[in-house]
Amino acid sequence: MLRGDFRHGFAEASWLKAKEEARDIMIAVAKRRGMLTYSDLVRDIRSISFQPHDPRLFHFLGEISSEEDHVGRGMLTVVVVHKHGDMEPGKGFYELASSLGRETSDLQKCWIEELHRVHAVWSRR
Repeated sequence: MLRGDFRHGFAEASWLKAKEEARDIMIAVAKRRGMLTYSDLVRDIRSISFQPHDPRLFHFLGEISSEEDHVGRGMLTVVVVHKHGDMEPGKGFYELASSLGRETSDLQKCWIEELHRVHAVWSRR
């Protein structure tokens, strides 16, 4: 994953700056109790460029969610959803949720509970 000063093909400093940008975007959305699409998120990140289905994006979002969950604020990336179809997070979200100890036997219930958790945390700030 990390080689020298690069992470997933991006300069380490740019990767970290992009995480900060993405986190700020998602927090603003969570404060409004909203959601945003993968394409809207990647459009608004300036430090690095992702496509909505870029495999590196899933590592990027996983790091953010893991870090946020570790400090007790839930999986912040729960607010990022598909633009079409189910309008829910992607498969990687649920895989990470399971690894973080969330009950994922009912994916929609897992998503809704996590969304409510994150909205509650940020709408009070």
